[in-house]
Parts: sequence; structure tokens; C-alpha cells
Amino acid sequence: MDVESVPKFAKPPAQRRRSHGCRNACLAPVAVLVLIAVLIVILAFTVFKAKHPVTTVNSAKLRNLQVSVSIAPLGINLNVTVDVDISVKNPNRVAFKYENSTCLLNYRGEQVGEAPVPAGEIGAGRTKQMNLTLNVLANRFLSNSQAMSDFLSGVLPLNTYTKMPGTVTILGLFKVHVVSTTSCDLSVLVSNSTLGNQQCRYETKL
Repeated sequence: MDVESVPKFAKPPAQRRRSHGCRNACLAPVAVLVLIAVLIVILAFTVFKAKHPVTTVNSAKLRNLQVSVSIAPLGINLNVTVDVDISVKNPNRVAFKYENSTCLLNYRGEQVGEAPVPAGEIGAGRTKQMNLTLNVLANRFLSNSQAMSDFLSGVLPLNTYTKMPGTVTILGLFKVHVVSTTSCDLSVLVSNSTLGNQQCRYETKL
């Protein structure tokens, strides 16, 4: 009479069920952690994706403008300070911390003034006002052959260039370095020291 042999090391059904239950209990937390990690990554690259701060020049006024024309040699003697009121909007859902930077004042492609922008922080969705005073470097300004004709025409073409490096921390985990660059072409009316046309270009590097 043949008797069917039972494997010597076969586990009882109850022990096999306990083994499967233990494995499932170990895998469940891992699956939850993976799901949370995936959700964080999705949020980081969608809802909380880093966006560039937007810098706007609200006004530019000439202060202490003193202009005199010399006959021999023909030229312009200039003493002027430019007050620039700018606003920086942070469109991100988290705060933007920026480092020390500089706002440059250019005239026809040449730097003629600058103003320091101290480090600070702009809250999520907030806009920060900044009042900058740029002292014009007269010798650089007057070295341009078009300076006299621009003054006589009553319109002074200027450019402000601001480069703001900083960081945006997403969900308290991911620190993204952002460099926001803003270049604005301005037309300043010499007669009343007010701002005319303005056109700005923005660039952001992550």
C-alpha cells in the first residue's frame, strides 16, 4: 500500500499565513513612504514649482540735477542723482530669500551709476517696495558723445539692471537656487524729471 509522503520541511498552513501577514505588514509602511515621496515630488514640480520674482520700476526721478554747458572745449558739466522706486513681486507659494545684490544704472550701454540692494526676504505672494538712490558717475556719463544731444532733446534713455540671487525652499525639504535678472529700458523726461516709457525683460536661472 502506497502512502503519500509529506515534505519534511513543509510549513503548517497557520505558519504560512503568519509569514505572509508579517511580510504585508512590513511592505505597507514602505508603500506609504513611496507614495508620500511621489506626492512631494509632484507638488514640488507643479504647485510649488519655483517661479521667477518680477521686478518693476515704478518711478525714476532726477534729483539735484545740475547741468551746465562749457564752450571751450564744448561739453556738459553734470551733477545728478537718480531716485529709483522699484517693487519686487514673489509669485511663489513660499518665501524668497535673496542675497546682497546691486542695481546698475546704464546709459547707452555703459554703466554710469549703481546702488546696493541689501539681502532680505519676500513672503509668499508678497510684493516688496525698494527705494534706491543711484549716484551718476558724471565722468562716465559725459564721455558719451550722445549725452548733449539727448539732454537737448529732453529725453534721457536709461537702463536699470538688477541681478538678484536667492533661494526658495519648497515644502521645507528642497532648496532651489534662483537667480532673477531684470533689465528695464527707461525714458526720463528731463524737463520735469519724470519717467516716460518703460520696457522690462526678465530672465530666471534655476
